[in-house]
Amino acid sequence: MSEAIVQFLAQAGTAGKPEARSVAAGVASAREQIYREFDLGVPAEQLIHDSSDLIDRVLEWCFLRFIGDREHCGCSLVAVGGYGRSELLPGSDIDLMILLEKNANKEQQQQISAFLTFLWDIGLEVGHSVRTIRDCVRQGKVDVTVMTNMIESRLIYGNEKLYEKFQQAISPAKIWPSRKFFEAKLEEQQERHLRYNDTAYNLEPNIKEGPGGLRDIQIIGWVAKRHFGAKSFAELVGHGFLTDVEYRILDAGQRHLWRVRFALHRIAGRREDRLLFDYQKTIAERFGFESGEHNLAIEQFMQQYYRTIMELERLSEMLLQIFREEILLTASQKKIKPINERFRLRNNYIEVTHPDVFKQHPPALLELFLLISLNPNCEGVTASTIRLVREHLYLVDDAYRSDATVNRLFMQLMSAPSGQTHQMRRMNSYGFLAAYIPAFARITGRMQYDLFHAYTVDQHTIFVIRNLRRFALKIHEHEFPFCNLVYGMLENPCLLYLAALFHDIAKGRGGDHSELGAQEATRFCVQHQLNRKEIRVVSQLVRDHLLMSVTAQRKDISDPDVVRDFARQVGSMNMLNYLYLLTVADIRSTNPKLWNNWKDALLRQLYNATKTVILRGIEHAPDIDEIIQENRDAAFDEMSDLPFSAEQIDSVCDRVPGDYFLRHHPLEIKWHVNEILSHSGESRLVSIRQSAQYSNTKVFVYGDEAAHTFSQVTGTLGSLGLSILNAEIFTTCDNKIMDTFIIQDHNGEAVTDSDMIARIEKRLLEALKSDSIYEGQSNTRKPRHLKAFDHPTEVQFEQDYLNNRTVMEISALDMPGLLSVIANVIAELDINITHAKISTLGERVDDIFYLTTPDRSAITDQALLQRLEQNLVAALEARKAA
Repeated sequence: MSEAIVQFLAQAGTAGKPEARSVAAGVASAREQIYREFDLGVPAEQLIHDSSDLIDRVLEWCFLRFIGDREHCGCSLVAVGGYGRSELLPGSDIDLMILLEKNANKEQQQQISAFLTFLWDIGLEVGHSVRTIRDCVRQGKVDVTVMTNMIESRLIYGNEKLYEKFQQAISPAKIWPSRKFFEAKLEEQQERHLRYNDTAYNLEPNIKEGPGGLRDIQIIGWVAKRHFGAKSFAELVGHGFLTDVEYRILDAGQRHLWRVRFALHRIAGRREDRLLFDYQKTIAERFGFESGEHNLAIEQFMQQYYRTIMELERLSEMLLQIFREEILLTASQKKIKPINERFRLRNNYIEVTHPDVFKQHPPALLELFLLISLNPNCEGVTASTIRLVREHLYLVDDAYRSDATVNRLFMQLMSAPSGQTHQMRRMNSYGFLAAYIPAFARITGRMQYDLFHAYTVDQHTIFVIRNLRRFALKIHEHEFPFCNLVYGMLENPCLLYLAALFHDIAKGRGGDHSELGAQEATRFCVQHQLNRKEIRVVSQLVRDHLLMSVTAQRKDISDPDVVRDFARQVGSMNMLNYLYLLTVADIRSTNPKLWNNWKDALLRQLYNATKTVILRGIEHAPDIDEIIQENRDAAFDEMSDLPFSAEQIDSVCDRVPGDYFLRHHPLEIKWHVNEILSHSGESRLVSIRQSAQYSNTKVFVYGDEAAHTFSQVTGTLGSLGLSILNAEIFTTCDNKIMDTFIIQDHNGEAVTDSDMIARIEKRLLEALKSDSIYEGQSNTRKPRHLKAFDHPTEVQFEQDYLNNRTVMEISALDMPGLLSVIANVIAELDINITHAKISTLGERVDDIFYLTTPDRSAITDQALLQRLEQNLVAALEARKAA
């Protein structure tokens, strides 16, 4: 490749001003040839060096023509950063430093300016600096990033003696001694990891900057070069810091990440380090993955990626610990404190007392993690012990898993007062968890191709355990005080952690993962000698871990029969407490954007209603008329301080249907009545208030009944960039609507800006005057991440004969203005909506609508239901394609 460009450059021009257009064409052609070779299977590690070599030749050619030969130019052209390592992907920046003997005179400035301008003209994206050696030292002293770039420098062309002086000037003996440099890079790494939620297992990981990515590998190289003078990872084997096996894992991991990053640049046509949904599917196909019955090609590709990252994270942790022991700890600082005959603390890092500990006493593999959790002074594991754990995982076989001592140690860890989450992460990182629970190995690194599940299944599982632990700690009580209260009532919290560990363990197998997971949990509990009652608790929690979430978000929990059925499935207060905490922790661990105050309110409402039923006795729960009267009486008590007579209040309450009192809190009823009576001369009104309890925004709409009202309201709110979480639709006996919407802004927050609230009220009042469906367009653009997904529109109907209504469930791809489209279709068929539950699950919505005919009856006309389904599918698919 480089020879071809040399021949081209020889023909492109001679001394004097070269032709930029022809050189640019030659460079583009050479780059395209590199891409073609990648497509043909040439290894990425070869091509990134070829790319670097290509640019070397081009830069040398340009330098000669604009600045001069090495004998007379008085400067050096130096590659820095990744280009300095000769690792150049086609879309990467070309980082250059022009090193001067002294400050440039006017002629040199003009030459350098012309040189750099020409590089841009021929299509090279160059990042450059122009420095003297003194500049390098001064800037390197104050900025470790600048120093790191210079450490990786390489002379391309120019004055060799000047470059040698530069290297001596920035050596560890002059600036940034290795100890100080190592400490700075560790701090830099910690800050960078925090920017990526301290996990590499996000849906769209950054393969360069994320934990376990290329940057972590580079840190190892920088420190090795600065302290040990090692120019390659292979030299670390000779220094005794890496074994041959570990070197091969590190090398293979780096090559895999290079291949993925090269493919990203190839597909994007530019620099791109984020493994976005837009690219994941294409890369999976190009890498030869094929979808199976229960595992998409993209999921297989991403599982390979995440498992690679996990190995690299472990190696990075071990090597940095080696460097920490070698660089930071002097002989006088190496303090040893015995723990028992098998373990001791060395400078607050746990280690085995001799290399054969695990071979002589295999339970020590698990004991290690327990001791860390029980010892608050322990900061981690020594590198040599990490290596020994990995080398002795072969001991974890069926006999080991059945060993009573091992089982007892595991249960002690699950019951440990602190450190449990950290040790789960550590066991997962070291590979012990997958070895000890083989089913866990199948979910390690497993992703689900959707926007609902933000993490791999194994990371999600550990996050659930972390969230449960936070419910137990006083220091986190301010986050979820009610959860902390419920946690204090648990009979045996250890059972909750076991259920969390197994709740998703059967993901990706096909079939009901909850049922299969319950079977795995039962076998594990029997093996670990739990009693029959404890086994039933864990098994039921795993089997029913979605029950409370589904009931709260997808069913009408204002309906006493729904609550009674849920209470019957739960069975007891003890199980309700377990299930409530597991549900909250699970939702919060699925996606950081998924949890909100509205979900909190729904789960609390279901918990409290179920608690009442269980304590009264499931078979003695009050009937619906009794509950309606109780709620109405409570609302009247709240309204006693309103400036209206009992007759005036009755005049409003007597006009609403009975289930209005089921769906609204007494304070909410007071708000509605006060607004209506305070505006008795007005035919329509809009009122907005904040819910102090749940930090969300409620919109109350009152006016004349019309089939298009729901369409107008939802369309107007959508056009303002607002999301609707819930809708309660009621019509009085004198044909007035009393609708309440719970809304949030595009950030998932309450709408608190006074100007925005005034704008909402004004727009809705205008909408209520309309005599047709909403025909405007949503101003919200379709988010980038939704473009990578497709989800067919599905409509299902179910008759709720007890409440004389039809339940319609719509599952569709999320898109701006979707609710308005649904409302328009329903309105056009003269169908009433009495209640709506809006649920967004990543890239799709699962919305529930409760429908009736104009005379408030269930829709039994099958032809009408079929037409409704057809119209909805057609409208939503058309909107999707727009």
